Amino acid sequence: MAIRYVFGVVLGLVSTFVLFLIMQSVIKSDRNPFSDGINGRIVDIVRLNQDEEIEIKKRKPPKPPPPDEPPPNMPKPDFDNSAVSQGVDVGAVDVKVDLNVGGVGGFSSDGEYLPIVKVAPVYPRRAQTRGIEGYVLLEFIVTKTGAVENPVVIESSPPGIFDRAAMDAALKFKYKPKVVNGEPIDVAGVRNRITFELAD
Repeated sequence: MAIRYVFGVVLGLVSTFVLFLIMQSVIKSDRNPFSDGINGRIVDIVRLNQDEEIEIKKRKPPKPPPPDEPPPNMPKPDFDNSAVSQGVDVGAVDVKVDLNVGGVGGFSSDGEYLPIVKVAPVYPRRAQTRGIEGYVLLEFIVTKTGAVENPVVIESSPPGIFDRAAMDAALKFKYKPKVVNGEPIDVAGVRNRITFELAD
């Protein structure tokens, strides 16, 4: 055990002595970085400003993307002008709207109301994509001006799918009003069935 300690001490002394010799040789070196001149040449770099011509590029606007595919042709709903679309007479409904129309003229002879304009309803997209067909039976009032008021769904199949589209279209209908004693009157209980069918 003592031999190991002696060997370790001797080795440490030798290592220290060698390090001192190396340090001494470095210190006695003839080269002094502070006094020696600079080796090599100093090159001055001068940058000349050259006249640069400004090149103006005319950029063309990008072409617009091609339009999306147009929507498929909307099928035209069928209007059923059979007996269902005839107005229920005032006596049958027992609702008579007989207003005095003072100052409204231009109706010389008596006559029943007649449809003039019937606008095709917009086919609901949800029903169209699912291939659903059906119909809506509406009841409304034809006013003395020929407009449609208060459309109500009497029957629809399938329920709730086409109701809103049918009512929106009915509000755009135009009629020749019913004339009694030379004056136009409101007609209640007018019914109209709108059929929604997909084109083949």
